[in-house]
Amino acid sequence: MSDLISAEAKTWIGRSAEPVRIEISRRDIVKYSIATEQQQQKYLDGDEAPAMFMFGALRPVVPMDQLGPDGIAAETFLPPLPLKRVMAGGTEMQFHRPVKPGDVLIATKSLHDLIAKQGKSGPLIFVVTKLRVETEGGELVLEEQQTRIFR
Repeated sequence: MSDLISAEAKTWIGRSAEPVRIEISRRDIVKYSIATEQQQQKYLDGDEAPAMFMFGALRPVVPMDQLGPDGIAAETFLPPLPLKRVMAGGTEMQFHRPVKPGDVLIATKSLHDLIAKQGKSGPLIFVVTKLRVETEGGELVLEEQQTRIFR
């Protein structure tokens, strides 16, 4: 298992991607709230974004031919890994304050860990990333830890 993750890949641990800046509009919140059938008026009016709003808001908008078979744009912030099939491994989110219209947010993703394990059907690599979202002024909005499993 120890040779599954290359020395080069391990040097990525602790590395951060280029921060992403996003401006939150009331219209974006309203559209998301209607599309996800929110019930609370504060979401439908766009006064506050529902909790999962940021999950989609940070996804890149790319042409159809750049989407993977799962309909999601390919991950660009990863070291080369020998295993290619990706599964969700879990997400932990900590919200520090609501996302509001007019917010200008800076999101920074970092590679927290790479873990090789042997599963029942073969080798696995657990990729753990952390996301930190702050306002432009530095106020913490959201922290997320996401695990993806490569097999």
